[in-house]
Amino acid sequence: LFCAFVPTMPTTRQPHFFVRILQYVLLPTVFPRLLLIAELLGTLFIIYRVPYTEIDWIAYMQEVKGPLTGQWDYSQLRGDTGPLVYPAGFVYLYMALYYLTGEGNNIFLAQLIFLGLYIAMITVVAKIYQLVIYENRSTPKPFMGLSSRNVLYAALLVMTCMSRRVHSLFVLRLFNDCWAMFLLYCAILLILRRRWYLGSALYSLAVSIKMNVFLFAPGLGVLMLLERGIAGTVPLLLLCAAIQVALGTPFLLTNWRTYVHGAFEFGRVFFFKWTVNWRFLGERLFLDKRLALGLLALQALLIGLFWTFKWGLRMPAMRRAMFSLHPKVIRPRLSYRFMVAVLFTSNFLGIVCCRSMHYQFYVWYYHTLPLLLWLVPAIPWPVKVGMLLTIEYAWNVYPSTALSSYLLQLAHWALLLGLLGSAFPAPTAAPPRPALPAKGRPKAQ
Repeated sequence: LFCAFVPTMPTTRQPHFFVRILQYVLLPTVFPRLLLIAELLGTLFIIYRVPYTEIDWIAYMQEVKGPLTGQWDYSQLRGDTGPLVYPAGFVYLYMALYYLTGEGNNIFLAQLIFLGLYIAMITVVAKIYQLVIYENRSTPKPFMGLSSRNVLYAALLVMTCMSRRVHSLFVLRLFNDCWAMFLLYCAILLILRRRWYLGSALYSLAVSIKMNVFLFAPGLGVLMLLERGIAGTVPLLLLCAAIQVALGTPFLLTNWRTYVHGAFEFGRVFFFKWTVNWRFLGERLFLDKRLALGLLALQALLIGLFWTFKWGLRMPAMRRAMFSLHPKVIRPRLSYRFMVAVLFTSNFLGIVCCRSMHYQFYVWYYHTLPLLLWLVPAIPWPVKVGMLLTIEYAWNVYPSTALSSYLLQLAHWALLLGLLGSAFPAPTAAPPRPALPAKGRPKAQ
């Protein structure tokens, strides 16, 4: 992180041998692997040293026990924390965990499973960041004899691993949000690789575990329209819908109304005591329906602004690519940087306008924050790290206070305004800059 704070210093001398080893071997290849090993050992230490805290695990096991005994009426599935409120994919996933952990009694084994899940998700996130940082757009400026991309990649990877709360959500709380986000990042990686059908299938599976993944839907829809047009987007949407119907078939055949209303309820009211982001409002205003409607309208407005000014709607070529039905229309091959920026900002807009954020919701967007901060060059790196630490502080105050909620909102809106005021990544990747000929040598014919 220190390297990210120091201004770029150009040099004309040939880097030292050890500097070249650091640049071409250690930072881009060895460092990410060492970081994963450190994460594995550190998280194992957390499991052994920090007591497990029961919140929802027993309730999850109680909720999925019904289908195991032949009860597929969604309204009859309950746990200690209340009725089941997740789609069918959650039921199948935690049924498997029910068997693997001896009806949910082997907590240590469950923690080890979630440890593997965490390491797998960090690996996928690191690969997404690698595609974005190392995309061949221009010749990078040197940094103390090192490639600035390598320094940036190492700094961002460290940022994705520094959250105390996220480690707790995985191995000390065992929340289903972790599985949903893992599948979501896998879907993003596949979509970046242009595996649209497989990526869309994984995205739908992530939605079937928890509906927060819908926050990525506006950005994903924009990407589908840009690269595939309306004719290519419709089959992907049908595939997503078909997966939801297939997973929910036992519930739909038994009592479809209770399943649709319970698993996909968008107007759910949350308890004020768990809110992290709106504690300073007070319970009366927090429960007011006008607040929910106002936040929904604000989210729609922000999506419209970003779609128009950041996601390409103002560009005639992008509009033609999105909405033209002509088979010979030229569609762009979008850059990794643009695709990830669209998806991450789409999710972040929903986070900012969320009616209530509970502690487990932090994993919905934490791993996107380093890249979002990088997209705002006007903010100095020390301030960016300070914003990230402020957000982390707000999520670690329990119970939340008016001050922690104020700080969280301040950091969110500072980042949002920074994104609005900054240049967005170009939709298409620029060709690589040709290398200049050496001094005194004739140019190649």
